[in-house]
Amino acid sequence: MRLHCKIVVIAICFGVFLLLYFFGGNATDEPPIKEVEKDKHFPPSSGIGKIASENVAKQSRKEPQKQVRPNRKEPKITNRGGNVSAKLRQKSELGRSDSKFTRAEDPMHLAVVACGNRLDETLTMVKSALLFSIKKIKFHIFAEQDLTGHFEKGLSQWPAPLSSKFQYTLYPITFSVGNAEEWKRLFKPCAAQRLFLPVILKDVDSLLYVDTDVLFLRPMDDIWAFLKAFNGTQLAAMAPEHEIPKIGWYSRFARHPFYGVTGVNSGVMLMNLTRIRSTLFKNSMIASGLSWEDLLHPLYQKYKNHITWGDQDLLNIIFHYNPECLYIFPCQWNYRPDHCMYGSNCKGAEEEGVSILHGNRGVYHDDKQPAFKVVYDAIHEYPFGENMFQSLFYPLQTKFLDTVNTLCGRIPQVFLKQIEKTMKAVFEQKVIRHIGPPHRQHR
Repeated sequence: MRLHCKIVVIAICFGVFLLLYFFGGNATDEPPIKEVEKDKHFPPSSGIGKIASENVAKQSRKEPQKQVRPNRKEPKITNRGGNVSAKLRQKSELGRSDSKFTRAEDPMHLAVVACGNRLDETLTMVKSALLFSIKKIKFHIFAEQDLTGHFEKGLSQWPAPLSSKFQYTLYPITFSVGNAEEWKRLFKPCAAQRLFLPVILKDVDSLLYVDTDVLFLRPMDDIWAFLKAFNGTQLAAMAPEHEIPKIGWYSRFARHPFYGVTGVNSGVMLMNLTRIRSTLFKNSMIASGLSWEDLLHPLYQKYKNHITWGDQDLLNIIFHYNPECLYIFPCQWNYRPDHCMYGSNCKGAEEEGVSILHGNRGVYHDDKQPAFKVVYDAIHEYPFGENMFQSLFYPLQTKFLDTVNTLCGRIPQVFLKQIEKTMKAVFEQKVIRHIGPPHRQHR
């Protein structure tokens, strides 16, 4: 009898244990149901939605403490629905933050100043920037009144796929301090306008300024990325005026202070305008610092009888006294005839190819440096929409054969390497990625 009672008690305890285990297990086994809900709202795909779903699933496995046993006073379905909604919101936010389209909506800003006969040259520069750029570009074009209508006509004639990649604003030539005519004649017509960009473009945070005789041989996005390389004090970036002090102009002839050993060239200048506007610059006139706008006119008045290259000399003076504010580009980001006409002296271009070509001294339009003219003519004559290898790169290669008897032309790989690499990347982005990888056949 006692043995029979013991067996009954053991059976009852075992039954209670099974009931508790059964109800407890159901309370902690809800994730599979949530996975079904997740798949319902986010079907499997190869895009960002799939990545977001996988990330959320991993987070769910890593944080089991969030899957709390539902309160008995609330129906289980209410709790489950709340968790699923939270997950859906989380996946939606993650998808938006990882979207390349969202990041691409923030445009890059490019400024140029065009006066006199620089219309065609400026449009070719704009064309080169658009051919390879990834993000959209906002162009700030400062031009004489006579050129405004020509710019509007030229930019409006480009096909729709290209016109969707950029916006532009035309500005008159203006100088906020000093004598406007004196500023305008400082060096080349209107070149001094670049000094006033931080004052005029008050709503622009960062900006790339280029001369009209500049050509992009790779995406503007790549030089724009240098903004992230600035340290806490740097607010502008330029390339050296020369690589060899013994034959550099500033190191031999300058009658005013200049940056570093060889000075800097202002034909390609990347600027954090917000930092420029908020900085007080050291100078040789007063003990306290001066803002950018307050510095320009007195600096010009002091050195106007000693400067040769106008606004570029003033920039060299400013950064001579504020060297911590300047970031230095490698020479391939502002490649000029000086880098090859006396022998190749830009190692970065030899290794990586020219990134930005700067045809100063009018070499795009004469026969002094045929290698530069060949590149300009190829981009200028390229018809939008045509195959870039057939209509741009192959003609460029062929024409380079006529330049091999010149010092710059005998190193064609310097001019061709980066543009070939860039066109291959553009081709892969537009064609191969759209086609996608081949589907695997199931046996």
